[in-house]
Amino acid sequence: MINIDSISKSYGSQVLLSSTSIQINSGEKIGLVGRNGHGKTTLLRMVTGEEEPDSGQIQIPGDYRIGYLTQHIEFSKKSVLEECMLGLTEHEQDHYWKAEKILVGLGFSDEDMGKPPSDFSGGYQVRLTLAKVLVSEPDLLILDEPTNYLDIVSIRWISSFLRAWPREIMLVTHDRSFMDSIVTHIAGIHRSVIRKIAGTTQKYYEQIAQDEEIYEKTRVNEEKRRKEMELFITRFRAKARLAGLVQSRVKALARMEKKEGLEKIESLEFSFRDKNFAGKKIMECEDITFSYDSIKGTPLIENLSIQGTPLIENLSIQRKPLIENFSITVSPDDRIAIIGKNGKGKTTLLKILSGRLSPDSGKVSCNPGFAMGYFEQTNISSLNKNATIEEEILYSHPDLDRQQARNICGAMMFEGDNALKQISVLSGGEKSRVMLAKLLAQPLNLLMLDEPTNHLDMESCDSLVMALDNFRGAVLLVTHNEMFLHSLANRLIVFKNDAVHLFEGTYQEFLEKEGWDDDQAGRGKASVLSAPADITSLSSPVPTSSSMPGSSLRTVSGSRTVSRKELRKLRSEIIQERSKAVGHLEKAVEKNEKLIEKCEERIAELNASMQKAAEKMDGKEIASIGKELTLRQTEIDLLFDALEKNMDELESKKAVFDSRLLELQDSE
Repeated sequence: MINIDSISKSYGSQVLLSSTSIQINSGEKIGLVGRNGHGKTTLLRMVTGEEEPDSGQIQIPGDYRIGYLTQHIEFSKKSVLEECMLGLTEHEQDHYWKAEKILVGLGFSDEDMGKPPSDFSGGYQVRLTLAKVLVSEPDLLILDEPTNYLDIVSIRWISSFLRAWPREIMLVTHDRSFMDSIVTHIAGIHRSVIRKIAGTTQKYYEQIAQDEEIYEKTRVNEEKRRKEMELFITRFRAKARLAGLVQSRVKALARMEKKEGLEKIESLEFSFRDKNFAGKKIMECEDITFSYDSIKGTPLIENLSIQGTPLIENLSIQRKPLIENFSITVSPDDRIAIIGKNGKGKTTLLKILSGRLSPDSGKVSCNPGFAMGYFEQTNISSLNKNATIEEEILYSHPDLDRQQARNICGAMMFEGDNALKQISVLSGGEKSRVMLAKLLAQPLNLLMLDEPTNHLDMESCDSLVMALDNFRGAVLLVTHNEMFLHSLANRLIVFKNDAVHLFEGTYQEFLEKEGWDDDQAGRGKASVLSAPADITSLSSPVPTSSSMPGSSLRTVSGSRTVSRKELRKLRSEIIQERSKAVGHLEKAVEKNEKLIEKCEERIAELNASMQKAAEKMDGKEIASIGKELTLRQTEIDLLFDALEKNMDELESKKAVFDSRLLELQDSE
């Protein structure tokens, strides 16, 4: 258990934490929420000892280990195995087999162990970084934005992994559905105080809103009562016969604690300007094909290069197809999500559709009257470094005046003099907000957004979802955020199994009809971890009949006769091994089934409540129930995914043992 007791932390005049406390108990998985800049990462760094509180204390047991997965990925070793071994404790520096076992459990093959970390995709680089943390056998796993720049398949994998983690977790992420699928508790930093509740982000934010509403009503009532008492004292102070009542009120007034009004917390307020479009088709693309250059050749002399470039013979450049014969028609009311693994062509397709990249063949045509806004993280380089935020927004559209530009600055949390900051002094996240602000300044009927949420906090993501939902135009969105997909998408462009296709339907329908059937296959590596009982059980390779104890029967039986007693002993050993190997999987399957049953019961209750709310025509209640229904549906999808993986692994392992028992039976 970790006890955070009355800690405070400030930077200059900015108070992040003020005499606040929280406990992390055994087995708790805590999602840490709060607005950007309000102290989430600072709190994590204080727990790990990288920073100290100004006052108060953090009590951690002496033998308690903390593993910290930061949002910055860096590698210093030449191979995956060497990199993972960096995480070993001081007295285990040469225990390479321990690192190997963790890596296999996270999907790396024997061949991968010797490859450079840079050869792997972002998803596998995060797995390697996670392996470095796990190899130290932490009691508390701290993760700061683990999903940044991961593709949707990798996010679903790490979500499954963290749900199975048997010990404590502290998680910071802007992805609400990802957090809710993992945590048991939410700890929020709000008004410099940490508050922890059991449940999801929705329950936490509802509780905060309710508490603040009660506080404000109480404050208003007390202020009204104070003024009444002051008026009574003023009017009747000179009345001798009322002296007792006056003194009573004077004393009561002195005892009353004056409640201050709650300071308004600024948040992003997205609202896109619409431009009318009369046509039925806003964009049409036909038979789009795009390929990339692939260099082929064989090393002339191994480990020799000129200025970092290897010497190669038989050098040739081949064009490899990324997108082939893809067609789509975009209507004004479309909400199209482009989904798939990283590096498969999502951003390339968006650039082709936006006209920033030309296809090898096929054509993209836009109808007259279309007005497109395009957002991409790398586009921050297009900002004028010498301009102010206000000027950058003001010049983004000719019909904008200075007051309108200032209003947009305020909506994007650049209020007052902050709007006069130069672009050159802004952080990457602030520059991304300026890029979004420029979209708000333009009347549009087509929005193209490539991962717009990477630098937004959870509240800002919610605001963006609402703004996109209210936008009267078409939206094409590249995202790995499943909350966005469930909330917005009515059509999908899916990059999957080295091909791209159009799916006509919602993301929920896609999961039901197709799903990410290549989740577990990944890159053809070992299966990922399903439900570890502890760190030492991290999916080592499934033993084969030739590698298990007692598996020498075939050789022995070929050279000598085996007695019945020996056969019984061998059978007993195999059965014990089977029980040990599949026991945790059987428990995981049973747990999955119970959770699915509970989830289905809750969905039935919500459907009944929805019917009653519809009869009452209670729009607020309908919206609230609909939101929870979406979350529960996501939860049950994730549970079925976990169940399927556990069942597959269980059947695979059982088959190995059944084969050995059958082999033993044939020898009798």
